[in-house]
This record gives sequence, C-alpha cells and structure tokens, in this order.
Amino acid sequence: MSVTLKTFIISSVTFVVVYLFRGFGLFSFLPGGIILFLLLITIGSGLTWGIVKTRRF
Repeated sequence: MSVTLKTFIISSVTFVVVYLFRGFGLFSFLPGGIILFLLLITIGSGLTWGIVKTRRF
C-alpha cells in the first residue's frame, strides 16, 4: 500500500468521523473552517493518489 493511498484513507476516515461527530453535537465547538480544511486535504490526497496510480513507471 502506497503512502499516498494511506494518506487518502486516513484523511477520508478523519473527515467522515469529524463531520458526523459535529453533526451529532459532540464536536460542535469546531469552526466550519476546520471541516473545510479537512475536506480539501481529503480531495487533494485523493487526486494525488489517482494521478500517481495512473503513471507508468
């Protein structure tokens, strides 16, 4: 498993958990900017993993 795939999986799981917990009211103290930042990290790592995966070495 590559580093970019691990980064994508970890950031995706972290985003989903934080988003759900904030919706349930457990993490209601977190500002929306942090949620947006986690979403951007998830999208960026997913795009990076997709580009690296399609390269031919």
